[in-house]
Formats: sequence, structure tokens, C-alpha cells
Amino acid sequence: MRVISRVLRIENHNVRVTELDPGRVATEEFSLNRFSGDAERAAAVYAGELNLVAEDIAEAVRWVASLPAHVNIDTMTIKPRTQS
Repeated sequence: MRVISRVLRIENHNVRVTELDPGRVATEEFSLNRFSGDAERAAAVYAGELNLVAEDIAEAVRWVASLPAHVNIDTMTIKPRTQS
């Protein structure tokens, strides 16, 4: 994805491209798949941690899309405050 983003910027197709790198986001689907549907193990992944939620990422996308046309955010890394 990073290479595609860079090529689009270099070729200057008059599009804005933002590479969004989320950190730890608490989602049921990812953990359930990771632990083959074991809900207890899936819930334990995020227990006691300060996590992002899908709405946090959606808000970042909304913000980037709302910027004036001449502004581009190349890369955005979003992590919970407690994730190093």
C-alpha cells in the first residue's frame, strides 16, 4: 500500500492520498478470527488496555477528507496513548 500511495503522489494525478496506520483498535471481528471464534480469548486481548475503537479511525478519515483541496496528509499514525 505504501508504494501505491507514493506512486500516486509522484505521478500527480490531482488526487490526495493519505496512508493511515492505525495502532491497536478493539474490534470483535479481528480477535474472534484470530482465536477461531473463542469469545473469551478474543475479549482478553483488549482487557485492561486503553484501546482505539472503529469510530476513532472513522473520525480521522472524516477529518482528512474535510481538509481543503490543496492540503494533503501523507501519513497518519493513530495509536492509543498507552501503546508505544
